[in-house]
Amino acid sequence: MNHRFLKSLQLSLAIMDLLAINAVFFISQFIFRDHGLITNRIEYSYFGFFISIAWVISVLAVNIYNEKYVMTFEKFTKVSCRAYIYFLLLVILYLFFFRMLAISRIFVSVTLVCVPVALLMNRFIYLAIYLYVKKKDWLTSKVLVIGYNSLSKKLASHLQEASINKEIVGFCEEDDNVNELSFYPILSNINNAMEVCREHGVTEIYSTIAPEQNNSLYQLIQSAEQNCIRFRIVPDLGFFINKQMHIDYIREIPVISLRHEPLEDLDNRIKKRIFDIVISFFVVTLVLSWLIPVVALLIWLESKGPIFFVQSRTGKDNKTFQCLKFRSMYVNEKAHTHQASRNDSRITRIGRFMRRTNIDEFPQFINVLKGDMSIVGPRPHMLKHTDEYSKLVRQYMVRQFLKPGITGWAQVNGLRGETRGLENMQQRVEHDIYYMENWSLFFDLKIVFMTAFNTIAGDENAF
Repeated sequence: MNHRFLKSLQLSLAIMDLLAINAVFFISQFIFRDHGLITNRIEYSYFGFFISIAWVISVLAVNIYNEKYVMTFEKFTKVSCRAYIYFLLLVILYLFFFRMLAISRIFVSVTLVCVPVALLMNRFIYLAIYLYVKKKDWLTSKVLVIGYNSLSKKLASHLQEASINKEIVGFCEEDDNVNELSFYPILSNINNAMEVCREHGVTEIYSTIAPEQNNSLYQLIQSAEQNCIRFRIVPDLGFFINKQMHIDYIREIPVISLRHEPLEDLDNRIKKRIFDIVISFFVVTLVLSWLIPVVALLIWLESKGPIFFVQSRTGKDNKTFQCLKFRSMYVNEKAHTHQASRNDSRITRIGRFMRRTNIDEFPQFINVLKGDMSIVGPRPHMLKHTDEYSKLVRQYMVRQFLKPGITGWAQVNGLRGETRGLENMQQRVEHDIYYMENWSLFFDLKIVFMTAFNTIAGDENAF
């Protein structure tokens, strides 16, 4: 893929969107100024600045300029609609909490209606540019694939589907190794590959055959570089690992990892820890300082027993820690072995309210300050469940590479509450691994925002 060109298109679209939003704001302001609706200019200036910030936050939360979205107009438009919903919610919250009474409601309504229209126009402009560029031969890289096998066929298909401005001219393979008709032509044997390159104007060669398997490839590599043709070797590791891998280098030694883990980087771990400390410190000092006495009184009035429910749970690297919660059940012998279920008779009345509103989880911010947990991560499970599911669910223990979280990607996607069968747990594990492989601070903020939204809107799995 022509990454540099694609990045230029993505950056251009991001700038176009921001300019479109500001253009809508200033045009609306100009029109309504003539009708005498614009009175307090400073509040309008604040509002104009905020909608730009709100759009940037929404874009980062949804990641709409990601390569997998911008390559398809339908996906791009769909994810843009999601970003606009976040943008709309942020603007409404801003107007509500900051009481911007001086701003005309007609002005706000017209602006918010015109913004998606302007963004849609940008999408069509982008589509036109993308289609125009894709048809230009002078921007196209012509590719020759060495070898005709299952890997080379898959490679050609992926290059054609996922790449921008790459044209597969065909394969080079020995006649004895070809036993079927191919979608792309078999142009010659490997020894004559350079003649094919000159004839078709090839600028890139992908070899699915290692030089150790065919010594003539060493000469082909040298000839390709002499003729300014980029030569790339595609190793076939499918026999050993049938999934996406990541390659790092220790000096000149390649090291293959089974997955990409952003939190293996020390800088990212420091960022996440600072985020955890700052948020949990404010929650502990500003919320728990008065919430604990209030909840303690309500729990004592309804049932005898401790205020906090302390349970051993599995943390990072499979180490045990003591997880804190407000006690939401009557004291019972099954508390450490049986999950809460819908209409569970063990749950108290105040406990049912706390569980539905997630108040029972608030003491875990103390666990976050201590370093046992993070605000966002895989939910910690009882030791009994970790022992059971690690034997039954594939990749279950991979989630233990991270600190457990108060909330997580699985939870905001409805995978919370009682575990109903192995398939349900497998889905949770898949979501936890996705979070681990795609972590970013903005992803954490998105999950926190979704958790707050689900709490307000209500979650049928919260009981």
